[in-house]
Amino acid sequence: MRKEYDFRKGKRGAVIAVPKGKARITIRLDDDVLAWFRGQVEDAGGGNYQTLINQALREYVTEAKEPLEKTLRRVIREEIRHAS
Repeated sequence: MRKEYDFRKGKRGAVIAVPKGKARITIRLDDDVLAWFRGQVEDAGGGNYQTLINQALREYVTEAKEPLEKTLRRVIREEIRHAS
């Protein structure tokens, strides 16, 4: 017996709604970059590589907004801390 599916009330689009504050996009990444992020998630025992990419981009944006003087002071403090 073959079951028939009724798609009359079906809707197109994502199955899971995009959370508020997030945007669904298509992005092209180099294979090696994507492999690195997926490897990081695998090495950590699981997770989501997309979340990891988002965190990396957020960190970059935050640091890019930082004035040069503040960046230098932060880097010097980190170097002093590691040298101790």
